[in-house]
Amino acid sequence: MSCSGIMKIPEGYQLFEYVDPFEDLVGPLCFKETGTGDLIFAFEAGPRHANTSGKIHGGMLMTFADFALCLTAIHGLPGERCVTVSLNCEFTAPGEVGDFIQSTAKVVRRTRSLAFVRGEIMAEKRILLNYSAIVKRLPRTNAQRRDKLS
Repeated sequence: MSCSGIMKIPEGYQLFEYVDPFEDLVGPLCFKETGTGDLIFAFEAGPRHANTSGKIHGGMLMTFADFALCLTAIHGLPGERCVTVSLNCEFTAPGEVGDFIQSTAKVVRRTRSLAFVRGEIMAEKRILLNYSAIVKRLPRTNAQRRDKLS
């Protein structure tokens, strides 16, 4: 039914291969590669993602933005991980429980130690959030892989 017993992974999507306990708690947060090598990220918005107004919590959207921007920043760089240094968000529309929420992101610039990423989060054709970020590029350790922990 699902990777965590809570929500199922949409067809064609997969989990990121590294462990992140917080993202595992609010997810599953998934991704898939397009035919052009870009990534599309997704999650199914459930009642546990809602705020007191019944809309998707802004903190959840920001968590999802962080997930998408970090994976985009290290895509194609298997020896790397990253940490977010700065994240700027503009909320443009509310997300609804039951929405299939997706994100796309693009690396704007990559230096030896930083990556600059920009993206958006949407539900169908509604843009919910625009974001930009700076991440610090770091080497990855084998202990962080999902398959090494099982």
